[in-house]
Amino acid sequence: MTKQLAVASIDRGEAVEIMFGLELVNVRNKGVAFGLLSGGEALVLAFTIGTLAALTLYFLAHSEREGLWIAVGLLAGGAVGNLADRLRDGSVVDFLDPPLWPAFNLADVAIVSGVAVLVLFLITPDGDGGTAS
Repeated sequence: MTKQLAVASIDRGEAVEIMFGLELVNVRNKGVAFGLLSGGEALVLAFTIGTLAALTLYFLAHSEREGLWIAVGLLAGGAVGNLADRLRDGSVVDFLDPPLWPAFNLADVAIVSGVAVLVLFLITPDGDGGTAS
C-alpha cells in the first residue's frame, strides 16, 4: 500500500523532502540491496523463492520456538511484498531516501528487522533472546 501511495503521489524521479534531508521519491530497483545483481532478474527471483522456501522449512522444523513467527513473518512479508513488485513490474518500488543512503521501502525494513530477529534466535540456545527463567 505504501509503495502504491508513493507511485500515485510522486512522479518517477521526483523527490519531496519530508524533514532533515529525508525525501520521498519514486525510484525503481531491479537488483537486491544497494542495486546489487541489477540485470539478473532470473537470479534474483530464484534467490527470493529459494530463500522463502528455506525459511518456511526452517520454521516448520522449529515452530515450537516461541516468537520465531515474528522473524518469519517479517522476512516473508517483506520478501513477498518485493517479489510482487518484481513479478508485476520487473523492479521494486523504493520511496524512502535518507541522506547518504540508497532509497528503500518498508518491505526492506521488514526484511532487515526479520533477519535481526532471526539472528537473535540462532545465537541464543533457547531461542528467546536470553529471557528464559
